[in-house]
Amino acid sequence: MPTDHPYTIRLDGDSAMRNVAESEKITINLGFVDLGHVDLLVREGFYGNRTDFIRTAIRNQLERHSNEAKQSVSRRALQLGVCHLSAQELGSAREADEKLDIRVLGLLSIGSDVTPELALATIRSITILGALHATPAIKAALADRIT
Repeated sequence: MPTDHPYTIRLDGDSAMRNVAESEKITINLGFVDLGHVDLLVREGFYGNRTDFIRTAIRNQLERHSNEAKQSVSRRALQLGVCHLSAQELGSAREADEKLDIRVLGLLSIGSDVTPELALATIRSITILGALHATPAIKAALADRIT
């Protein structure tokens, strides 16, 4: 019998400490042995809980590769952080007859005031590394423009 069965952990963020716009839920699968090691470290007081351990591990890996990530962000011309597009901003782009190529590492939020027609008329492409918050209608309209 194998000792490394998948076990799912959900990382929901600290709701008391984080705003919804600052975090996303993820699910990971860990083998029982790895999970046991995490629980051992939590029990010994190195971490407050499983989520604390996993966040720390992720942050350590991000720090370890920070130079490479910075170079890639620069090379790809990505906007870092939170980008919000409203109907007013997209309306201005339409009036200027501009098509937007949006590149974000973080969160792209398209306002609920944006219609699918306005989005299609003004957004040529979206590259998102992180999360996209938009209405289901906007996501469906732009589906073939999102990478």
